[in-house]
Amino acid sequence: MAKASAARNNDVVPGKNRSAKPVKTDQSSVENALPYLDRIIHERMRLGIVSALAVNDSLTFNELKKVLRTTDGNLSVHARRLEEAQYVTCTKSFEGRMPKTEYRLTAPGRKALERYLDHMEALIHAMRDR
Repeated sequence: MAKASAARNNDVVPGKNRSAKPVKTDQSSVENALPYLDRIIHERMRLGIVSALAVNDSLTFNELKKVLRTTDGNLSVHARRLEEAQYVTCTKSFEGRMPKTEYRLTAPGRKALERYLDHMEALIHAMRDR
């Protein structure tokens, strides 16, 4: 019975996993914004990578690692996921004998970040207007 009343007061947003906390859907802007959050960018480390690249033409692996205060393995995994989504490109070269890995944000990556930020702004405005 308690579960049924909770379901009436809070709706789980379509497209979310069932373990997610219920989200109030009192305003249509919240309902419309949540299902479209880009799960690739929404992860904290990937959002950091994309954001850092949005304000820089390019960053090396070591620069990103320093800015994001993360480990080699963590950065590698998340950067690879962004590459697979074609949100960033990765160029490998050598400076002298030292390998250099450089990342750039792609046009689709920039558009995805802008869409993500628009959705987050809509959520913020909807919550503040309550």
